[in-house]
Amino acid sequence: SARSGKGLEKVVRFQVLLGKPRLLPHDFPVLAACYLGAPLCLPGAQIPVSEKMTEELDLTGQDSDAGSEEVVLTPAELIERLEQAWMNEKFAPELLESKSEIVECVMEQLDHMEENLRRAKKGDLKVSIHRMEMERIRYVLSSYLRCRLMKIEKFFPHILEKEKTSREGELSSLSPEELVFAKQYMANTETYLKNVALKHMPPNLQTVDLLRSVPKPDLDSYVFLRVKERQENILVEPETDEQRDYVIDLEEGSQHLIRYKTIAPLVASGAVQL
Repeated sequence: SARSGKGLEKVVRFQVLLGKPRLLPHDFPVLAACYLGAPLCLPGAQIPVSEKMTEELDLTGQDSDAGSEEVVLTPAELIERLEQAWMNEKFAPELLESKSEIVECVMEQLDHMEENLRRAKKGDLKVSIHRMEMERIRYVLSSYLRCRLMKIEKFFPHILEKEKTSREGELSSLSPEELVFAKQYMANTETYLKNVALKHMPPNLQTVDLLRSVPKPDLDSYVFLRVKERQENILVEPETDEQRDYVIDLEEGSQHLIRYKTIAPLVASGAVQL
C-alpha cells in the first residue's frame, strides 16, 4: 500500500481542543509530498501505517480528553491549512492568531521526509519531485514566519499591550517564542532611544510613550476575500456620518473587496479567506 499511495489518507492526526488543532501523541509516518494535489511515495520507503491510523475516526468528540474532537487531515490538507494561514497573514493589516501547532507539525514532517530521502536511491525522478515540493513548503513556511516577525517589529507596543489586557483563556496572537522576541525587541528599542537621543534631551523630554509614537494597525484598510462558508447579516459600518449602517449576505464562493474591520472575526474563524 505504501507503493500505491493507499492508506495515506489518514497519516496526520490532529486533536482540536478549544478550536485549535494540536498533535496527538501517536507515531507519525513520513509525510508524503503533495505534487499536483496527489501524495507520492518513495520507492522502497518503509511507511509504518498502524491500525489506528487506517481505521475510521470517531468525530463525535469521544476521546481521552473531554470536550475534544479528532480531525483527520491528509498531507494535502495540512499544507493547505499552512497556505491559508500564510495568505491571511500576508494580507491582514493586524497580527493574526499564531498557528504554531501547524508550523510545528509541518517542520516535524519535513524532517521525516528528509530522513526518508537519504535512504532513497539516487537519480530517482520521484526523489527530485519530493525535494522540489519540500522547497516549496519551506518557502511558504519561512515566508509565513517572516511576515509575522515584520508585523511584530512594526506594531510591537500595541501587540504587547493587547497581550497584557487579554482575558484569561482568550487565544493569544503570539506564540511563546514570539512573545519573548517582542519583549526583547521593545526593551532594545527603549535602550537604543535612551542612549542615542533621549539622554541628550531636556529632562522633561527624556521619556517617550511608544504606544502613542508607534502607529496602530490600520483596521479600516480594505482587503480582498473569498467566502468559504455562507454568512448572513454581516453589518457594514458607514464610511461617513451621512450614511447608514446596512447588512449584507456573503454567499459561499463569492469574492469581495471590503473593509477588514468588518470581516476580521470571519477571518479568525476561517469562514473567509483573504
